[in-house]
Amino acid sequence: MLDVLASSPLLTVFLVVSLGSLLGSVRLGPVRFGAAGALFVGLAIGALDPRLGEGLGLVQSVGLALFVFTIGLAAGGSFFRDLRTQTPLLAGASVLLVLVGALTLTAGKVLGLDPGIVGGLFAGMLTTTPALAAATSALDGATAPAVGYAIAYPVGVLVAMMVLTVVARRPLPGTKDPEPLSAGGLLDITVHVEHPMRIKDIPGIAVTPGRSDGQVRMSYLLRDGAMRVAQPDDDLERGDLMVLVGIPDAVRTAAEALGHRSARHLADERSVVDHRRYVVSDPRIAGRTVAELRVPARLGGIITRIRRGDRDLLAMPDMTLRLGDRVRVVLPRERLKDARRLLGDSEKRVTEVDFGSAGLGVAIGVGLGLLTLPLPGGAALALGSAAGPLLVGLVLGRLERTGPLVWTIPAAANLTIRQLGLVLFLAAVGLSSGQAFASQAFTLTGLAVALTAAVVLLLGLAAFWALGRVLGLSAPRTAGAMAGFVGQPVLLSHVDSLVDDERTESGYSALYAMGIVVKIIVVQVIVAV
Repeated sequence: MLDVLASSPLLTVFLVVSLGSLLGSVRLGPVRFGAAGALFVGLAIGALDPRLGEGLGLVQSVGLALFVFTIGLAAGGSFFRDLRTQTPLLAGASVLLVLVGALTLTAGKVLGLDPGIVGGLFAGMLTTTPALAAATSALDGATAPAVGYAIAYPVGVLVAMMVLTVVARRPLPGTKDPEPLSAGGLLDITVHVEHPMRIKDIPGIAVTPGRSDGQVRMSYLLRDGAMRVAQPDDDLERGDLMVLVGIPDAVRTAAEALGHRSARHLADERSVVDHRRYVVSDPRIAGRTVAELRVPARLGGIITRIRRGDRDLLAMPDMTLRLGDRVRVVLPRERLKDARRLLGDSEKRVTEVDFGSAGLGVAIGVGLGLLTLPLPGGAALALGSAAGPLLVGLVLGRLERTGPLVWTIPAAANLTIRQLGLVLFLAAVGLSSGQAFASQAFTLTGLAVALTAAVVLLLGLAAFWALGRVLGLSAPRTAGAMAGFVGQPVLLSHVDSLVDDERTESGYSALYAMGIVVKIIVVQVIVAV
């Protein structure tokens, strides 16, 4: 059987993926390994025969590049939007990484561990393959870093998973990290107007591009028995009925300013004005803002909501549409087909991925990862196949499109590619590290490495939680940033299974790329001392 697996790496990888998925679905108390099951199964199978871990470098690199690139695409918009607010987090996390490195080095000297093993311990505890490569290169290809890495890697994943399970479910004040507009859901009500005013003057109304504080939109308007779609330039009169939609508290505030809530709900009366959800499947629309579509002028209607993944978002004028978005449009019934022609509304087409732009994006990211920056002492810094595609994905996710090229990928396809890349990466890492793990894991040296990794990481994560609390961050952003601090992609997947909040990916993306750079520098200092 081992000969068959050794002769067919493809068979071996997908066997690990399958068995890893079964292991990952088993719940052990509050923890479920999820995609990390592929790592542990890979370690077990890889330990059976050294041939099973050979020649998997390409699979590992491809899986990692796909995963981090799709993460970047999904989080690019929120990452750059929140970058200014996350600067203190980035600075604090960089200091913590240096302190964790210093503590690891000190513990290694006290225990008499080989500097190469200590360097691998640091890289494995923080699950950072580029840091392992940097340590190995600094020691002229020595195998000691791989041993420390293989032992500390699963310890880092397990410890981080348990800590994140607690952190994600434990509320933090989050005084400086307000909830995203999608967090509390959306409310739509019909208001009876008692205080005439222009729609643009309604408190919290979102009708002007460039305003970031709008939390309410209008849709139906009934005046003197005639139903139509409300327009931004309308002046409301006493006795009008109008539908407001938006963040619940903001909608109630706007309703009080206008008059009172009506028992009659105009959105239920669809004979003249109707509302439908349309799938954005036309690439010419993707990357355009809600305001750029000019729906009021083109269709006499208005876009009120955008469903992205599992979240309902209020349709702000400056919000950029993505392939796969489900857009709710309120418009005259006779214009329903016109809206379909504008947006595409094809479920089949939205499952198709433009591999021209996606392949180009990954290629640019991998190319960026190949660039090296000389460091003092003859060492060099390279982003590698992890940070390079991530940084490019963040930038392209922020741009959305460049001329005819649409960079974003439909949400469902993005998640599928992301999961595929993740399990391939973990399976390859497990198979490649199985022998080194088995040779040292159950010796006194292995025990010392494992205990050091567990204790140092626990202290580092506790300090990180305190940092998040001091900075006034929310639990979702702190948990996501903590996953990025450790650097294991499966940790983000674990956090996402515990909490549905877009701030987790933003925090992860911010820390992941920056963390790799800092870890590469720190690990080279560790092995040189």
